[in-house]
Amino acid sequence: MRGISPVIATIIILAVTVAIAIAVVGWITGLWGGLAGGTEQLVIYPDSNITINTGTNDDELCLHVKNQGGDITIDSIEVVGLATGLTTGINFDQNACTSGTNKVIPAGSEGWVYVSLGADAVAGTSYTVKLYTEGGNVFTAVVQAKKPS
Repeated sequence: MRGISPVIATIIILAVTVAIAIAVVGWITGLWGGLAGGTEQLVIYPDSNITINTGTNDDELCLHVKNQGGDITIDSIEVVGLATGLTTGINFDQNACTSGTNKVIPAGSEGWVYVSLGADAVAGTSYTVKLYTEGGNVFTAVVQAKKPS
């Protein structure tokens, strides 16, 4: 009875070990989810703000964002101290901060998320904003309320 040579057996064992090591490193670093486009990665830029509309109870939140992962669907937005669980009137637009009904931020895109707050912010005050996604993630930023120029 003959088996495989010890040299070939050693090469097979090394190849299997390397393959397992690569798979574990990819899993730990999240590489595989990123390649599949499934990871939600959102950057909120510091020029995001709350615009105060004088005389109305309808201030507007404008978040300047860039999606560096897979498609993101916004579930709700919270402005701590002003408004919680905002789910309607949310809009993503690549060109301007405008009203609408598009809640999807496509993979790789940059633009503006708009929502009417239905509350009065105080000019010069910084507010913590939490953007909740349908994927279960929460992205947080601090934005300042300002009067329109």
